[in-house]
Amino acid sequence: MRRPITAILVLFFLTAPAHAWFDETHLAVAKAAGYKKWYNAAAADVARVKLGKREGDNHHHNSPKGTVITPEMVLDQAERYDKMDPTGHLYGAIIASFRDCMEAKVRGEYAENHMAYLIHYIGDLSMPLHHILYSDFNRKYHLANDGIIDDEVLAHADKIEINEITIASEADLAKEVARIANLSKDLGYRLEAEDRLMTKEEAYRQVGRSASLLKSILAYTGRIKLR
Repeated sequence: MRRPITAILVLFFLTAPAHAWFDETHLAVAKAAGYKKWYNAAAADVARVKLGKREGDNHHHNSPKGTVITPEMVLDQAERYDKMDPTGHLYGAIIASFRDCMEAKVRGEYAENHMAYLIHYIGDLSMPLHHILYSDFNRKYHLANDGIIDDEVLAHADKIEINEITIASEADLAKEVARIANLSKDLGYRLEAEDRLMTKEEAYRQVGRSASLLKSILAYTGRIKLR
């Protein structure tokens, strides 16, 4: 039975994926975290040009207002990595690509290709409009929010504040992903309620959360040592 066209349009507007931070913001997050191959941080968006929704659904999760994102939800989403899912599964994409990276290392394989996806998804985690429904507000302001600091942040990656986070297990990672996701979602709905863009200060604070998490993951995987 065919769905009425109006129902299809409603579903599209509530769940359609969009861009995340622009490329240089992603690069700056990886650079601030101390990742030597920071120039790979935009690779997942490059792949999305060819793969479409199969890759695009890894970049967002559309949470209705009032949703509390839990570590259990994060881990559950991992099973949907690289699959079509109109609500998105960003949190699971982080877990699944982390697993892929660690498993490749154990097998003695080159893990950096998996890491390129992981660092991109971690960047997406701090973008507030990737956690709220794709509403009129989201469509209106999404691209402008993506680029709010993109013209300056790579040259000023030292302005991204790094806070110490300890990751010693996948459970720790899921807990931190949920924490940052909730902060990002809450900011997204606050922006919607106030009908405004992020300030640059808010944007720098957000990307600092991604960079801090990435640095902790790099430390855990043995690529760098925490100071």
